[in-house]
Amino acid sequence: MYPNAWCTNCHCTKGTLDVVPDGTPRDAADPLQLDRQVCFALSVAARTVVALYRPVLEPMGLTHPQYLVMLALWERSPRSVKDLSGALALDPGTLSPLLKRLEAAGLLTRGRDRADERSLAVTLTAAGRALRAEAEKVPPAIVARLGVEVGELEELHGALTRVIAAARATPDAPDPAQEPVR
Repeated sequence: MYPNAWCTNCHCTKGTLDVVPDGTPRDAADPLQLDRQVCFALSVAARTVVALYRPVLEPMGLTHPQYLVMLALWERSPRSVKDLSGALALDPGTLSPLLKRLEAAGLLTRGRDRADERSLAVTLTAAGRALRAEAEKVPPAIVARLGVEVGELEELHGALTRVIAAARATPDAPDPAQEPVR
C-alpha cells in the first residue's frame, strides 16, 4: 500500500489507497496488471542484476552465462556435459556454444570420458583454475553495486530457491535443462 494519492495531508494507514509507484490507482480486481505479475518482476530483476555483472566480468573475459559455467566447474572438475547441463538448468544445445567459447579462450578442455566413451568430459585448464582467484572478487563487487545488505540477498536467494522448487514440483513442469532458450 502506498500513501493515498488523493490525500496529500494524510500519512496514516486509514488514508491509504492501493496505487502503483507513479501514483496511479491500482485496480485490485485486475489479475493481469503488469506490475502485479511475479513473472514480470522476476524477469526484470534477472535482466537488471545480470547487467550489473557485465562490467565486473568483462575484464576477466567472461559473459554472465560463461561465468555460471565456470562457477559449476570450480565446484567440481571434470564434469560431464550432461551433469553441467543439469547443474546449470541449460539444455545441451545452449551449453555447447558456451563450452566451445571457453575452450577457445583456454579455460577448459572437452574430451571423451575415459570411464564412459559415450560421455563428454569438461575439465578446467590451469588457466581456468587460476581465474578462480580473480573471480572471488565478483560476489563482493556485485553486493556493493546492488547496495543491498548480504542478509537481504540471502533471504531473497532462499525465497527464489523455494519458488524454483515449487515451479519444478508442478505436475506439468518442463525440465529446464531440456528446454531450449528461445
